[in-house]
Amino acid sequence: MESSGDTTIGSSSCRSVSPSSSSSPPPPPTTQSVVISPCAACKILRRRCAEKCVLAPYFPPTDPLKFTTAHRVFGASNIIKFLQELPESQRADAVSSMVYEANARLRDPVYGCAGAICQLQKQVNELQGQLAKAQAELVNMQFQQANFMALICMEMSQSPETSPQQSLDNFLGSPQSLMSNPSFPEDYNNAGLLWEPLWT
Repeated sequence: MESSGDTTIGSSSCRSVSPSSSSSPPPPPTTQSVVISPCAACKILRRRCAEKCVLAPYFPPTDPLKFTTAHRVFGASNIIKFLQELPESQRADAVSSMVYEANARLRDPVYGCAGAICQLQKQVNELQGQLAKAQAELVNMQFQQANFMALICMEMSQSPETSPQQSLDNFLGSPQSLMSNPSFPEDYNNAGLLWEPLWT
């Protein structure tokens, strides 16, 4: 009986010892610290840049002047509110517009981008006027050329035995007589051959 009791005690002691000897403490987890630099807006505002910061995609930390310019004119709260009201597909264009308008407002505090728009519109109107004038002169030249060719054809039909060069000489006169005639420019202009310059 004593031996059986000893064996039971020994077995129980073995059971109590075996788990403690076989178990080992788990290894400590390895954590890698990832440093994310804040966007230019949060860095200038000295606040924590959240994971889904609405300003981060449009104001990178490599270009702080972009946010500084827009912040001076519009303010950070207005920029954030304006971007939150727009869909993501339009936010990049909106930021570009705000930065452009802010730069124009800093250059010209009175008119801002409206002054640049008016100046560009004035240039467009001037160029459209020049284009219309050039088109009118081109039509006039084409009309004069058509009249000139009609007169040559008429002269050739009246004297079919003469060559085209002779018909042209008969219509205009020989080059020697034209150059010796003191009223050559007036006659040439009356024939509709002296054209006005394209640009004045």
